[in-house]
Amino acid sequence: MSLTTILKTASSGMLASQISLRTVSDNIANVNTPGYVRKMADQNSLVVGGMGMGVEISGVKRITDQYLQMATLTASSDANRWDVVSQYLDNAQSLFGDPSGDNFFFSKLDEVFNAFSQVSDDPSSSLLRSQALSKVQDLLSEGGRIGGQINDLGKTVDAQVKADVDRTNDLLDTINRLNADISRAKLANADSSGSENIQSQLVDELATLMNVQVAQKQTGGVTIRSVEGLMLAGDGRAAKLSYNRTDATAGYIAVEPTNGIGFAQPIQVTGGRIRGLLDLRDDVLPGIQDQLGEFISRASEQINAAHNKSTTIPPPKVLQGRDTGLDLPTAVAGFSGQTRIAVLNQAGVAQSTVAIDFNAMTMTPGGAFTPANFLTNLNAALGGAATATFVNGALKLEAAGTNGLAIDEGTSQKAGKAFSHFFGLNDMIRTGATSTYDTGLRTTDPHGFTAGDTISFRLAHPDGKPIRDINVAVPAGATMADLLTSLNDPTTGAGLYGTFSLDSKGAMTFAGSAPNNATLSVTQDLTERGVGGRSISQLFGLGALERSTRASRFKVDQALTSNPMKLSLATLDLSVAAGRPAIAAGDGRGARLIAAAGDVVANFSAAGELGAVSMTVSRYASEFGGSIGRQAQGADTRKQSAESVSNEAIARRDSVEGVNIDEELVRLTTYQQAFNASARMIQAAKDMFDVLTNMI
Repeated sequence: MSLTTILKTASSGMLASQISLRTVSDNIANVNTPGYVRKMADQNSLVVGGMGMGVEISGVKRITDQYLQMATLTASSDANRWDVVSQYLDNAQSLFGDPSGDNFFFSKLDEVFNAFSQVSDDPSSSLLRSQALSKVQDLLSEGGRIGGQINDLGKTVDAQVKADVDRTNDLLDTINRLNADISRAKLANADSSGSENIQSQLVDELATLMNVQVAQKQTGGVTIRSVEGLMLAGDGRAAKLSYNRTDATAGYIAVEPTNGIGFAQPIQVTGGRIRGLLDLRDDVLPGIQDQLGEFISRASEQINAAHNKSTTIPPPKVLQGRDTGLDLPTAVAGFSGQTRIAVLNQAGVAQSTVAIDFNAMTMTPGGAFTPANFLTNLNAALGGAATATFVNGALKLEAAGTNGLAIDEGTSQKAGKAFSHFFGLNDMIRTGATSTYDTGLRTTDPHGFTAGDTISFRLAHPDGKPIRDINVAVPAGATMADLLTSLNDPTTGAGLYGTFSLDSKGAMTFAGSAPNNATLSVTQDLTERGVGGRSISQLFGLGALERSTRASRFKVDQALTSNPMKLSLATLDLSVAAGRPAIAAGDGRGARLIAAAGDVVANFSAAGELGAVSMTVSRYASEFGGSIGRQAQGADTRKQSAESVSNEAIARRDSVEGVNIDEELVRLTTYQQAFNASARMIQAAKDMFDVLTNMI
């Protein structure tokens, strides 16, 4: 071996040691830098013509484990998803108050029943009546407040999704640009670890927002793909994501077309903060609102049922019903049992009565009737002592002169409601919209909507990713069966993805079918029942937007709050002897009926976490309160579990990628000694060269 070869070999050793020392010093300097990945010089033997000629540094590489990296990204996505869900569910739960405190929302229902129990002991007390009505209004006001604040939470979530999508776009763009820097460094055999570390940290942040597939490129850098494999970054350009949503539909994330040519491509997002926020906006928070609306609706329904069984003293001159959303023949059709309408004087003595037998379809006096001529026959039976009118879906009874009216509900029943209750003739709690969606309609009844009017739906996967939009026209066929057939048509309706059905109380529901298990939202509804009547979505409560706003629709009848003595607390008794009052002063049986309303079994529709159940309102209040707590606890448990997995994955990744001071100091000593040895070899070669020179 020549002296020149020795010098070159030793020089390569010194250079390799110098680069390795620089790498070690960089590692030690960044021992506390978050996201820093330790690096090492890639050292290889230099061979020329089959002969060893020293050492070369082929590059500086980061010490990474792709499996651990992917495990960390997946765990981080899952942890951040449940972290945001847990956070907002805690906020939602706090809106209902502390269960052990005085302001717990569900305890207000018990306060209502307790207040009316006290009224039953002294029905003549205006103060007790006023306090009882205040308790009812407190319950309704709190329900409206909570519903409004949950709606505000939804708006906050919506804004956060948009902000996170914007941040995701920034990350994808930066990751894509760093690919070019890394590739250039790789081609030049330079150190690209700085850019790679920055890129790795950005990928880690991206995983907290949404779950992605990450793969290493042979030329350096990474490719980022969505769950289903759609390229997001790494092929020379970065995709631009958009957040697509309306108030009425579920939100989803889509890749916008390049240069505005083509259509947006929806993608799956199954993890990260964005998934958690979408779940909150489209499922969790609307579910709580729907459940709150169902609770308030059924509680109001039971209180109104008891109030409609009673009357005030003296009896009211006018009984004004609510808008049923139906025409009178359809509203009357389907009733069973008997009811009686009494005209009373100011002393409560019956002046005349009309007995209605819906089973036999007769009135006494008056004879037989049909749903079509019900109003005419009723007015004839009343004989001028009172009049009945039906305007804008509402039945109204008005007594003549100074007389008043009272109704004995008897055994009458339709859709679980007695006659006066179904029409809302003596409701304590009023609402200007449909609340329980038990229309009482049967498949043989006329649907009443204008043929040709359209309703538009969006069918989507459970995660919000759209399947298709459909427009359904009201059919020429006049019955509810015809309407259901159109809605379930496999070509022009939703029949390929689910089924619309009508239950025994006239409530319409949609159930998605496997394998898509589609959800349905209403994007536009141009239908109306009759002229200016309710639309299909309003009458049947289709779509989350319609159902989730119910809680704020209720209030105590203004006439009662203005004069609590108009509260109906007496019970009509038409079995008394002629000339005797059918309602007695001091009668508090109506108050006892209201006080016991919480113990009457009611049928609750599926809402939120609770399915369709039959139970008392008081029991439902307990179940509702418990379900919110379970949701919050469940989200917190899943968050903690996901965080444990994430922390373990991070710890294992850090054990491979992180800087260990002891190990680096050992390498430092090794490279120092190697550098010194190479330097001594150069010195020895120099000495030998000097000797040879002197000999010459």
